Amino acid sequence: MSQITEYLKESYQELVTKVTWPSGKELQSSSVLVFVASLMIAGIVFVMDWVFGVNAADSVWSGLVGLIYQVL
Repeated sequence: MSQITEYLKESYQELVTKVTWPSGKELQSSSVLVFVASLMIAGIVFVMDWVFGVNAADSVWSGLVGLIYQVL
């Protein structure tokens, strides 16, 4: 039990004294970057789904795969 207590104390000391936490401005800019990157990736996936026809079955556009199936 003493080893667990010692581990927890050392972990707390490391978090308080040795870790360099980001400032509020750095945290905000990193959060905005992650948000924008997430939106971009979601947009790319949406466009790929739409182009290749992974959408509702009753949709007007069935994608490139649907177009190929209609031709064949």
